[in-house]
Amino acid sequence: MLSLVFISIVVVACGNSGSTGTTTLTNGKGCTKIGLLLPDTSTSARWESKDRPLLTQKIQAALPGAIVDYNNAEGDSAAQQAQVEADLVKGDCILIVTAVDSASAATIVASAKARGVPVIAYDHPIESKNLSYYVSFDNVRVGELQGEYIAQHYKEYLEGTNANVAMINGGQTDNNALMFRQGVLNKLQPLFDNGTLKKVYDQYTPAWNNDTARVEMEGILTAQQNNIQIAYVANDGMANSVIAALKAKQLNGKVLVTGQDATVAGIQNILTGDQAMTVYKAIAKEAQAAADLVKAFHDGTTTVSLTKGVTTRTTDGALIPAILETPVAVDKTNIAATVLADGFVTAHEICQGLPKGVGNFCP
Repeated sequence: MLSLVFISIVVVACGNSGSTGTTTLTNGKGCTKIGLLLPDTSTSARWESKDRPLLTQKIQAALPGAIVDYNNAEGDSAAQQAQVEADLVKGDCILIVTAVDSASAATIVASAKARGVPVIAYDHPIESKNLSYYVSFDNVRVGELQGEYIAQHYKEYLEGTNANVAMINGGQTDNNALMFRQGVLNKLQPLFDNGTLKKVYDQYTPAWNNDTARVEMEGILTAQQNNIQIAYVANDGMANSVIAALKAKQLNGKVLVTGQDATVAGIQNILTGDQAMTVYKAIAKEAQAAADLVKAFHDGTTTVSLTKGVTTRTTDGALIPAILETPVAVDKTNIAATVLADGFVTAHEICQGLPKGVGNFCP
């Protein structure tokens, strides 16, 4: 079964009347005012450094002259709701929302629907049967890639026969975090069941908070008397904090640490040997998919060629048409062939601040 992550794009039909707060129920047709609402600036560098510029660029390329109205909720779901209401009053007729909270963001969809506004979830799910589209990656597959890497490489990190695993998951209010964990367990549960690996910690980290992840790791190391061989960490931001806790105990590089998002810091940690892998999600493709849907709304054309029949199921049982891109595992062996080849990051960005020759990568 395909797993979808909901990212909301709320489309408010503008009517192009020029009057503030007035809309006609055009379901996005003719819309050139797009509201872009992202979740925070702290949990991952991607939102500001990648998604915001890419979405703006690709929407304006698809619709020359389009206005992209940007807001960031800074991790506050109530603030995000207020931002949406303000955008609707201003006449924004398409909103792209990466939800802070997948469940409470249903009110965003309800507000949009009341004005005849389609909603597309971007990267994070929104649990509403009235959601128009969902654009993301196959998030269960993201977790499976992380789990597969652990299953294939855990023996390199064993201390005697010890194979203790700590799982530091993302925020529980983000349905993506649930899917990532599901994917990891799809690959690791058999190893837990037969005793090959021992799970000693498995908790969600509120709001994907990086500082909280460090505190978690410090507590795990104390409770286990530093006897940890594998740290499943859901993304690179938290992984960087976990690595800081390991460094304090001189355990960095001795513990298999996972990540996600292929951030510059994550790639640097892989090159220094402190992090084993990350998951690369080609955000440019995700942003292009969102822009293609915005263009289809504007033109009033079919999206069959975009979604190709793929759907995602909300918790209330509704099937939402979706576009899901494919994630890729990255470790020290394929940095050049993936994130570097795609222009996702540059060699200069990666090597800035690193010693020469590190990982046989930086000149």
